[in-house]
Amino acid sequence: MIELKSSGELDVMREAGRVVARALHAVREHAAPGISTGELDAVARAVIDDAGAQPLFLGYQPRWAPSPFPGVICASVNDAVVHGIPGPLRLADGDLVSIDCGARLEGWCADAAITFTTGTPDPRDEVLLATAEQALTDGIAAAQPGGRVGDISHAVGIVGRSAGYGIPAPVGGHGVGREMHEAPFVPNDGAPGAGPPLRPGLVLALEPIFLAGGADALRDGADGWTLFTDDESRAAHVEHTVAITAEGPRVLTLP
Repeated sequence: MIELKSSGELDVMREAGRVVARALHAVREHAAPGISTGELDAVARAVIDDAGAQPLFLGYQPRWAPSPFPGVICASVNDAVVHGIPGPLRLADGDLVSIDCGARLEGWCADAAITFTTGTPDPRDEVLLATAEQALTDGIAAAQPGGRVGDISHAVGIVGRSAGYGIPAPVGGHGVGREMHEAPFVPNDGAPGAGPPLRPGLVLALEPIFLAGGADALRDGADGWTLFTDDESRAAHVEHTVAITAEGPRVLTLP
């Protein structure tokens, strides 16, 4: 069931989005070679706790997961695509790091992700990240009332495919509201004009995920959570929570 939110509910979701944005900014500022992903998790948790919000990921267990998720953030490094568990892994110079974070405030959720390099960036990673960020920008621009979910999918997919990157079908965007994952699913590739309609009050997490090697396949990690590129190429993941309004898209997870 797809639920539409009122303007007042969107305002509360915007405040949750600010918390997520602050947490991601703090993580990005703290990240450096030698810092562990567990330390980054603690940074995000402190921001969320200070705001009086609750972390969305901690304890989350979908049907396919072997155990509840143990972190506040997902920290996916290099060929880890999504759902990386934060822990003792220490970042190295040149690592490509994706951080996904969510928070609930006054019963409403927001979800966002960033990707960045620690230390010296590889030029190929810079192109990958710039492409993912452009796809997110284009996906947001396509989130117009009267359109369809497929318009967003097409806008994201054409950027990634034109650059020769892989786009894994099992992972993508989703509805957001009182729960982190709501209907509808938002693929990162698809046909314009297809899928559910974009109505004012619909809130979606748009999250381009591109694989540098060009293949779409993913590999399950031994921890039962982390998904890796099957060809060991690097991945980029960026995300904003976006509301459809009569005036156009409203990004709820901006700083």
